[in-house]
Amino acid sequence: MARSAPLTRGFFDRPTLEVARDLLGKVLVHHRRGALTSGAIVEVEAYIGESDPACHAAPGPTRRNAPLYGPPGLAYVYLNYGIHALVNAVTEPAGSPAAVLIRALDPIDGVGIMRRRRRRAMKGRRGTTTGLALVDLCRGPGNLTMAMGITLEENGANLSGRRLWIEDRGVGMTAAAWGPRIGIRVGTDRPWRAWIPGHPAVSGRRARPS
Repeated sequence: MARSAPLTRGFFDRPTLEVARDLLGKVLVHHRRGALTSGAIVEVEAYIGESDPACHAAPGPTRRNAPLYGPPGLAYVYLNYGIHALVNAVTEPAGSPAAVLIRALDPIDGVGIMRRRRRRAMKGRRGTTTGLALVDLCRGPGNLTMAMGITLEENGANLSGRRLWIEDRGVGMTAAAWGPRIGIRVGTDRPWRAWIPGHPAVSGRRARPS
């Protein structure tokens, strides 16, 4: 498929909750070793500033969270519990640490590649990806990076670049639903998780549309 123009830095240089909502329906694309994979974003979570106890910026600037303090439009990729790489889009002006975690995708390009990567990553573990439904390939932030081959090598990458980017293909969407963030122990009171209501690839609990 012909490449659409990536989103510009200006898209990310806005309040994080606005960016989070507007990312729904946009397409995350990764080009790795000649293989291209992509998926429409159907679920996200916002993490905003040092006052957010669940944000990696809560302890202040560190080597690990440096991309959060950088310019908007960078990728912030980190290992969750030392196992799964999770990918975030950095938002707001430089010096204002915030990002949007990409939680789930609806696969578009490279589905066969995604299946092979999931099988390879899960080899020897309980369960199997044989017969895994399309909507399950990129359900959950660790599964989507596994399927798309996104690793720590992409940490700090320009999301308007040639390896990892986000583009607008005109994917239609309904009004976003909002609810509490999940998979965290602090900051669970903030309703900063957004998703496309009724989409089968969305992970976790649902809440009301808004």
